[in-house]
Amino acid sequence: MAARVKSCIILNPMSGRAKNIERLRRKFRENGLTNLLVTRKRGAAEKFAQRAIAEGYDRIIVAGGDGTLNEIVNGIANHSSKVSIGIIPLGTGNDFARSLELPNDLDAAIQVARDGRRKPVDLVRVTSKRVRYFVNVSAGGFSGLVNEKMTPQMKRTWGPLSYLRGAAAAASGLRAYETTIKIGRSKTSSRSLYNVIIGNGRYVAGGIPVAPSAELSDGLLDIILIPELPAGEIAFLGAQILMGKHLSNDSVIFKRAKKVMIKSSPGMWFNVDGELVGNQPAVFEIIPRALHFMVGRK
Repeated sequence: MAARVKSCIILNPMSGRAKNIERLRRKFRENGLTNLLVTRKRGAAEKFAQRAIAEGYDRIIVAGGDGTLNEIVNGIANHSSKVSIGIIPLGTGNDFARSLELPNDLDAAIQVARDGRRKPVDLVRVTSKRVRYFVNVSAGGFSGLVNEKMTPQMKRTWGPLSYLRGAAAAASGLRAYETTIKIGRSKTSSRSLYNVIIGNGRYVAGGIPVAPSAELSDGLLDIILIPELPAGEIAFLGAQILMGKHLSNDSVIFKRAKKVMIKSSPGMWFNVDGELVGNQPAVFEIIPRALHFMVGRK
């Protein structure tokens, strides 16, 4: 007989689809998931995850969105071999769940989180003015500015369209960054860039495929550089990004590597799985197959 898995659920009640908390509690209990922790403020999920590790839980189930997942990943990053992660996607975008091909249906998602198979997934460490970890996508430059404009109220009001609303609000601040970048073992180069995208997962903002060929377990970062372009060309490129066709654009620079170092003037703010991190020089490094996520058994 297989050993019983000790599981807990960390629920963010402010997530876009977490409308009826009592219904969720009931669903969890019906599936034998009785250890529920409910966040009340930013940073609580990270602390709950650290506590779950200390108390010997084998599985942490995230009931929330990409921001809640990011907190939990940071809470367990230094002890990732001790625990597996399930996801019940209740957020606005649920982009990492989309890369894992998880179901949106609540009952089906609970079933996968409880009884699915473990899939190894790469973890990314970003060192700037502090060290943070992520599993999905980080973007610097214009994307960081967009994220700064996307308030919680905008996310609640606009849902998956909030990214486009944020882009419209940030458009007047579009600027090029004089960027020094070193990719893997290549020589350091300097470029004038609008955007830097570091992908482990594929999607942002509710399904925009910014890193359309990224693989979660290949041990490599997908690095996409958007250069300074005339207004007409950047508008066309924006349309290509929405469709995931931008890697075919001759202006876009696409590389894969285990490590990338970035420094720019002015300093880029990087959005890491929805969280803004410092605008100091940043180093991104892949930690291969460091995490295990529950996925479907197909």
